[in-house]
Amino acid sequence: MKVLDLLSLKGKAAVITGGSRGLGLQMAEALGEMGARLALTARKKNELDEAVGHLKKMGIDAAGYVCDIGKPEMIAPAVEQILKDFEKVDILVNNAGATWGARAEDHPFDAWQKVVNVNLNGLFLITQALAKHSMIPRRYGRIINNASVAGLTATDPHIMRGIAYHASKGGVINFTRALAAEWGEHGITVNAICPGFFPSKMSKGVIDTAGQYIIDHTPTRRLGGEDDLKGLVVLLASQASRHITGQAIAVDGGATII
Repeated sequence: MKVLDLLSLKGKAAVITGGSRGLGLQMAEALGEMGARLALTARKKNELDEAVGHLKKMGIDAAGYVCDIGKPEMIAPAVEQILKDFEKVDILVNNAGATWGARAEDHPFDAWQKVVNVNLNGLFLITQALAKHSMIPRRYGRIINNASVAGLTATDPHIMRGIAYHASKGGVINFTRALAAEWGEHGITVNAICPGFFPSKMSKGVIDTAGQYIIDHTPTRRLGGEDDLKGLVVLLASQASRHITGQAIAVDGGATII
């Protein structure tokens, strides 16, 4: 098979959670450019409408669904509507995430619960639902979890203090491994992308205060850019990655190797 055919996503349907802006929208652009039909979920309808309009101007078939992944009661109705509209889901990008900055000894428990509800509980519930009702019966699926280098290593507390975020992203990485082992027999691959520091609404505060320090301690001497996740998400969503599963791939300019 030709490489372009291996990477093609024509005829595939993809769900991207938190797909209305930032890294989620960047990955949506990449999947759509390669031919996938897109279902974006996010909390805010106005941001979803703007993202869908942006994608349609690029010639990408996209639709938006209001769903707060941190609220379990919103997930099943969203999944039901997506499957009604798209008939199947081949690709799931679990991108929606939350964070909270606080010293561990003072971290509020309700903030801990908020982070875990989005980063782990919601991720589990939407993955379970789409696999059970589409991927497993059809014996095909590509699940891509947007974790973080914070799930691979600790972070210098002078840069960021976020114990709930670190714990949840570590959970996402082992969730990825365990699910890959369990669902491989169904033709489903499960992998995690672990971005380093990319400019986004979530990372703005850290980059504003420690951006130069981060750059100075990154081998490539740069932050992540708007195209730096696109090739990897296409690879992991495509037939080209059919023998890659259970992996956590850092996209961080080499920061975690030193």
